[in-house]
Amino acid sequence: MLRTLRVKNIALVEALRVDFGPGLNMITGETGAGKSILMGALGILLGERADKTMIRSGEDACGAEAVFELEDTSEVDTILEGFGIEPCQDQQLLIRRIVRASGSNQTLVNDSPVTLQVLKRIGEYLVDMHGPHDHQSLFHLSTQLDILDAFGHVHKERDAYAEIYEKLKATEARINELQADDGDVAEQVDILSYRVKEIEEAALKEGEEEEIREEHQLVGHSHQILELSGNIINILTEAEPCVFDALAEAQRYMDELARLMPDAQSWQEELRAGAGSIQELSRSISSSADRVDADPSRLEWLDQRLATYQKMKRKHGPDVADVLETLNKSKARLRDLETRGEQLDELEKERATIEKDLLKCGTGLRRKRALASTELAQKVTDELKQLGFPHGSFEILMSEVEPGPTGIDEVEFSFAPNVGEPARALRAIASSGEISRVMLATKAVIADHDRIPVLVFDEIDANVGGEMGHAVGSKLAKVAEHHQVICITHLPQVARFGEQHLAVTKYVKEGRTFSNVDRLDNEARVEELARMLGGKDFTKVTLTHAREMLEST
Repeated sequence: MLRTLRVKNIALVEALRVDFGPGLNMITGETGAGKSILMGALGILLGERADKTMIRSGEDACGAEAVFELEDTSEVDTILEGFGIEPCQDQQLLIRRIVRASGSNQTLVNDSPVTLQVLKRIGEYLVDMHGPHDHQSLFHLSTQLDILDAFGHVHKERDAYAEIYEKLKATEARINELQADDGDVAEQVDILSYRVKEIEEAALKEGEEEEIREEHQLVGHSHQILELSGNIINILTEAEPCVFDALAEAQRYMDELARLMPDAQSWQEELRAGAGSIQELSRSISSSADRVDADPSRLEWLDQRLATYQKMKRKHGPDVADVLETLNKSKARLRDLETRGEQLDELEKERATIEKDLLKCGTGLRRKRALASTELAQKVTDELKQLGFPHGSFEILMSEVEPGPTGIDEVEFSFAPNVGEPARALRAIASSGEISRVMLATKAVIADHDRIPVLVFDEIDANVGGEMGHAVGSKLAKVAEHHQVICITHLPQVARFGEQHLAVTKYVKEGRTFSNVDRLDNEARVEELARMLGGKDFTKVTLTHAREMLEST
């Protein structure tokens, strides 16, 4: 759910914090008070475009922030991790948007910068917004298909179909790859054969080049290394006198000193350890020097090997891993060219089998969708009868299309408001009042199946009379049993159903206009409903009516 929305320096709003609750949240207020500013702020937090015209006069920047609390963050975390963003902490998701007059805007999710595309992807999961003139997700054919599939519980069949479809696409891609026109095939085979032979004969190994360079360094300076090593060994252990002999003589004196001076006993051990270290160091130097190969033929071989590595990297590089990758790709391509006839025969047979399986799976999926569409259409029609369309008819049209990622069907919702009128696609409905009620009826039916946690209805009662307000409010309350619902309304008959009621007001201070949002208690709600019933100068009658409306909800 949307827990908190903060708005700063957007239009009339200087600084606002709005806390929402679970269930049905009603927002009311006079026209022009700033209700649309709240929706605009939420819109830019969900990925809508924003520009400096939003910034409050006299300010350099504006911004909005939303805190979402999610019962299950696994799906959102999957989206976030896919874009390298930190997952939710304490089941909270934080979105910030800052718009500056200078143009250096910021978009942050969990304090990580993101693009608008990422923000839209996250927003599509979090909130479904519907305004009076807005065709939102319900009016996209893909969403209508998702709604039908969720209502019909066909995800198992749809996933099985999608798996076969992906297998078909992979097979077709392989066929296209083999059938690609490569010009003279014989010439391609010759070129690839030469390349494979050249790289294989070079016998490159990852890590070997570094080893050869190290050995080349040693062999190239072998004479100097041997001379220096010999000098050090002589001084340490072999010359007369040498360091080891001097330490041995010092040890004899130390033994005498230890008999006379107890403190010298610890020095004895240090001197013995020093002598042992000198011997060990001399042996180590001698052993390493013995491994240095001063043979000129070895140096020549190392030069040639390094030259081979340089040549291969120059032709097929830039490093050894790339050369070996070129070898693997060339071998695979050569194999394709030499055996593509046989491979194409096998792939064509495989494609035919997959297409048969796909059609069978798609047909089964269609049958389940057809059954679900009949039930869904009837349920939405029943809801619409309670929303002022006693003779209305909601229909779901299914047509067969070429196999695609989601099946062999195209689904489109349509609606006929009156007897004798043909059904029209939802996206073709011109009346905002009709659109709002059809959408609300659909949402009421699919509330158990819709995964989007927050639903926003901006003036859902547009062009709806007071008589229908009770029905609209009742449906909103039903939807709010399964989702958090935020609704902007001008009808008291709708507002009465709110579990939380927020009132937007504006005032003038020092020649500037400001907007404010207050959470209303019961008595304040009575006054707000009375205002909605009779205007600012409400009477005792309107107050009584408003109180009765709340008490009878």
